[in-house]
Amino acid sequence: MSTSKMSTSKPRVLVVDDEPDAVELVAFNLKGAGCDVTTAVDGEEALKKARDLLPDLIVLDLMIPAVDGLEVCKILRRDVRTASIPILMLTAKAAEMDRVLGLELGADDYVTKPFSPRELVLRAKRLLRSTAAEQEKADHFAWKDLEVDVPRHEVKVKGRPIELTSTEFKLLTTLAMRRGRVQSREALLRDAWEYDSLIDTRTVDTHMRRLREKLGSAAKYLGTVRGVGYRFVDE
Repeated sequence: MSTSKMSTSKPRVLVVDDEPDAVELVAFNLKGAGCDVTTAVDGEEALKKARDLLPDLIVLDLMIPAVDGLEVCKILRRDVRTASIPILMLTAKAAEMDRVLGLELGADDYVTKPFSPRELVLRAKRLLRSTAAEQEKADHFAWKDLEVDVPRHEVKVKGRPIELTSTEFKLLTTLAMRRGRVQSREALLRDAWEYDSLIDTRTVDTHMRRLREKLGSAAKYLGTVRGVGYRFVDE
């Protein structure tokens, strides 16, 4: 299979709406703002693509078939893989109760229809910036026996330097920056390896096994979630 790299500079956005004109308008403006856009036309497709792609942002219309937007929001927030993805709701101007309920269910912001494309892009960018800042605000991690200095590319266990390959270091820091959140093997291939086409996901398992061997006692921080992937556990 192809192992060509994708650009990590483009945020991935999933746009969910069953109105072709609305999808075209939103996608056109987000692409113009530098986003990589994927679309879905109903709730079932939205849930599948959200879990498969783990986008950086979901623009979600509430009035969609199969599974409505409020239920989609609720399901995404219950799933550890998608719980932290920011959601920007698209709502009818009159549906104030839906907006309130959507925010209570975990949506991060909303734009009312008919909407200004410029306002939608500004709100989307704000959510993307906020998420990126949260993920990258720390460049040094320290637990009882594990220290990670990102700028210096250094890892220490009980004060002893550990030699990691570039891929092992990226795998460790990717999990540490998202500690507590489950990362699927596919997501790790995309973010740590930067592959846009899936190679054998056992690649992740092999590197994780080597990383754990090198970390020794600190391997306890790298938890396996059976059937899904891995997460950093700092309790």
